[in-house]
Amino acid sequence: MQRNTDAHITPAPWRLPLLSALLSLAVIALLGLLLRWTFVSPVAWVNYKFLLHAHSHVALLGWLYPVLFIALLHAYLPPEIRNKKVYFRQFWLAQAAVLGMLLSFPVQGYAAVSITFSTVHILLSYWFILRFLKDARAQPINSKKHSLSFRFVKAALFFLALSSLGPWAMGPIMATGHSGTALYYNAIYFYLHFLYNGWFTFAVLGLLFWLLEKYSISFNRKHGLLFFRLMFWACLPAYLLSVLWVKPDAIVYMLGGAAALTQVLALALLLWQLWPIRKQVRTLFSGWGSGLLILSALAFILKTLMQFSTAFPYMANLAYNIRHFIIGYLHLVLIGFVSFFILAWLAQQGWLSLRQRFSRCGISLFILAFVGSEALLFGQGLFYWLGLGAIPGYNELLFGISVFLPVGILLFFAAQIWHRPTDAKACPEALQGIGEGLKSYAAAEKH
Repeated sequence: MQRNTDAHITPAPWRLPLLSALLSLAVIALLGLLLRWTFVSPVAWVNYKFLLHAHSHVALLGWLYPVLFIALLHAYLPPEIRNKKVYFRQFWLAQAAVLGMLLSFPVQGYAAVSITFSTVHILLSYWFILRFLKDARAQPINSKKHSLSFRFVKAALFFLALSSLGPWAMGPIMATGHSGTALYYNAIYFYLHFLYNGWFTFAVLGLLFWLLEKYSISFNRKHGLLFFRLMFWACLPAYLLSVLWVKPDAIVYMLGGAAALTQVLALALLLWQLWPIRKQVRTLFSGWGSGLLILSALAFILKTLMQFSTAFPYMANLAYNIRHFIIGYLHLVLIGFVSFFILAWLAQQGWLSLRQRFSRCGISLFILAFVGSEALLFGQGLFYWLGLGAIPGYNELLFGISVFLPVGILLFFAAQIWHRPTDAKACPEALQGIGEGLKSYAAAEKH
């Protein structure tokens, strides 16, 4: 069968919102580059902690939140519903709140203005959850053809709401004089855990199964449901892995370890289920999209195994004491797993181009810089673990490699501005052809 091209659907009214989210990714990369420069040559006017807050909030809320917002709308709602003004209002108000955080966090850190914008964004996320679920549940296809993938999406939105309890708890914690205590940091870890292990992870898995359902790629739905249940129920106690740094009672280690082991078993089930249909899945993607998909899968495997390793007291202490491991792990999840998948998914849907020269050049620089910086982060962590000290010229090397992160994503962003996707109404035959081709491919594989 003919490989899928990356120009068969476009979210025409959502083109500008999508570009704004992609621009946020470039801003994140530039902020990250400045953070790494401060280790080479301190900048007098930069408060590292404040800038780090801006970097992390824009990454989580200015890039990943809006791009998943757009993807979920287009996966589960028909055009006449997703193009209603209410969703555009929600999107741009959320982006305005992120802009407020971008401008206020570097100046004041966690203070009145930045906390206000953060609170507004949380309230807007509640509004989106309620409206999206109301509209999506009214679509018969989501309770039939997309019933399994929609379970993941509902779980993702549940974890998004649950994660917000962390920020809500910060006010009382700080007001009672517990700022900087174990309670304070565990509230932050509560937010982060249910954001990236809950909201982001389940949204990505939902979009993955949505592809299988949409293009009629055969898989065992009972095993898929079992995978969902294992992942969902393991995600809740897996939060305990984030609090092992306080050296709690043995029961906490046991519960966290059981959750981590359950996730490993779920991963094995997923791989067992996807391996026989791997060629059909890859057929959906063009060359670069397929590469991003593979990198995302590898990152998910590493994420799961690394999380399992922290269930052991020695590894939990090691991860807590060597910050390079923590930074490398967070980037592995947020860039390697979530961002690479969503870029591949958007390209597969024809909303982003991976075929233009600037686009290929940009994404290749971004990937190489990510892999290089991860190798340095984990390599430096290993050096400290083995008592070998700092890698010679480590900060300069890390900064030098990191230069290509914003350069790559800016080239990629420029390519998307010039990219003009084909309107979906103009090519229904192409979509139908992909589905029919995959069915023929599956039939041929059986014989």
